[in-house]
This record gives sequence, structure tokens and C-alpha cells, in this order.
Amino acid sequence: MIIKSQKSHFKDIYEVINNAASAYKGIIPKDRWKEPYMEEYELQSQLMDGVEFWCYLQDDVIIGVMGIQHKRDVTLIRHAYVRTIARNKGIGGRLLKHLSTLTDKPILIGTWADADWAISFYQKNGFRLVSPIEKEQLLKKYWDIPLRQIETSVVLASPDFCKN
Repeated sequence: MIIKSQKSHFKDIYEVINNAASAYKGIIPKDRWKEPYMEEYELQSQLMDGVEFWCYLQDDVIIGVMGIQHKRDVTLIRHAYVRTIARNKGIGGRLLKHLSTLTDKPILIGTWADADWAISFYQKNGFRLVSPIEKEQLLKKYWDIPLRQIETSVVLASPDFCKN
């Protein structure tokens, strides 16, 4: 079941993110990895910046989370994570499909360039990689991330996204 997160879900969302982010260890650049991957204050900052999380529940336990953030003329999918024990069971796809129904704007997704599984997942769900030049422009326009993260990331766009 997919539900909109509540304040009471904060710890569960935090746990899912940090459990699932273990997949990035040794994959993303060492200078971008830290433990925990996302600290509580960072998650709180994301919520204050307008990221709205949706949760996938199984037996009343949150096993997947995905955020959505409306930014001007686009919608961003943010922080998509599924607990390690529940991967490859269609949970991410269900969350992505649900969140896609919550907007009529084009969707952009940023992820690490070396996270092949994440890129493949989004491509299987109809998203396309944008060019490196467009990636840099989009990350600077819609995200608030360091230059090093821009250098080591990619952006995927929904089919209805047209370069502005």
C-alpha cells in the first residue's frame, strides 16, 4: 500500500534511506560517500524545502520511500529508496508510477552517474538521459547540490520534458 508520509514516519523514512543507500558504497565517488548517507538534519532540510515523501507499506512496515518536489515548471523525483531486503520486487516502480500521477508537469530525476541499476530502472520506466550539457544546466537550475555532485550525477527526463 502507498501512503503519503506523516511527521510520525520521519524515523522510518530516515532508516529506509540509509539502509538502501548502502548500495552506493564503493560505487559513487569516495568523496561523496559518508555514513550515515543522509543525516537527520539533511532529511529535515529536504522536508522543509518542499520534498513530500510517499511510503510503500508492507504489513504496516515502511519498506520503500520516494519523494516528490514541485519546482517551477517541472516536478522532481527525489530520494527513491527501497530497503535492501525488499529490492527487485516492483516497489520502486509502483512508487514511481504513483508519484507520476501527482503532477501534470514534466518529471526530472537526478542520480549518481555510476549507479547503473538506478539509471536502468528509470529508463525501463520511460525516462531518458539528458545530454551532459543539459544535465549541468538542469542540476544548477532545479537542485541545490555541490559542484562535485553535479560533476558525478546524471539527469533523466520524462518523455514530455522539452528543453526550455
